[in-house]
Amino acid sequence: MDSIERNARAVLLPAIDSLELTDDLKRYFDEGGRSLLLGETRAEYVSRRMSDARCASERAEDFRRLADEGASRADRMMIALDQEPAGIERLHGLAPSFGDRAELLSMQEETIRQRAQEVGLRARELGVGMFLGPVVDVLTGRNPWLHGRTLHTDALQVARITRGFISGVQSAGVVATAKHFPGHHDITGDPAIELADVRGTAEDLLPGFDVFRSTIQAGVRAIMTGPTLVPAVDPEYPSSRSERTINMLRCDFGFPGIIVSDDIDAVGMLRGLSDGETAVAAVKAGADLILLPAGRADEVAMHIVAAVRSGDLPEHRLADAIRNVEINSDALQ
Repeated sequence: MDSIERNARAVLLPAIDSLELTDDLKRYFDEGGRSLLLGETRAEYVSRRMSDARCASERAEDFRRLADEGASRADRMMIALDQEPAGIERLHGLAPSFGDRAELLSMQEETIRQRAQEVGLRARELGVGMFLGPVVDVLTGRNPWLHGRTLHTDALQVARITRGFISGVQSAGVVATAKHFPGHHDITGDPAIELADVRGTAEDLLPGFDVFRSTIQAGVRAIMTGPTLVPAVDPEYPSSRSERTINMLRCDFGFPGIIVSDDIDAVGMLRGLSDGETAVAAVKAGADLILLPAGRADEVAMHIVAAVRSGDLPEHRLADAIRNVEINSDALQ
């Protein structure tokens, strides 16, 4: 297998909803894959809590076994999961909880930092190296997609909580991921399952921009771009495959870290493209890790390989993405 094929897999972040490595996933790691998202079922995602059956059956040793098996096959290994303050807690009872939103709002920033460090240290013990959190979107209107996962409508409160979370998690050696740039303050629907656009002007995005700048100043190592159109920033392309949006994050906001795409099979992201075409567009626009269902990893990787060999996607873009993930994850070790 040549380096292009291995590098195409190294920029993927396939998601599973269990703690089992299938034969396809074993092959994915053997052939260059490096990252894996331990996700949740759609029902768990919608309810914002892990099922009773999962909480009763998943043990710390199950996480460690999966991490060890992946590491034995991969050049490098990074396990990610959703661990959001006041949102989805994929680690359920296996790590300390932040409690509900009211409890978080009552905490001092240093207390949040200490709790986040405890969560991060526990995650490291389980083999986890990346949290897809915190959610930093500042809602001022309707948002059925992020219902129950946001922190506050006051940007100052969101910034305060997320600074503490990022500092604590990353001091424990876990990459924090602020999401979802450029912000989704008021959206017409749920982009995971329907076409939905972010309403309003560039001025309406400013409170959310302030929070993203705060997370960057706090040293956040990763930022996830959103899954749909934000016309005030780019009226043509969804954020995760928008070169204009990613250039704004890199150049205007000065963010040097890992850029993670949102799920490439989200309806709001695809807009007439296949998931393979969407992945190519996201990498080409500047994303470093591409979130996708694990069952699509091999086919999507082949789309990326074909795009490199045809000259549509510069080969150095894969190398740059892989290097950026390495630099920012190694910096916390």
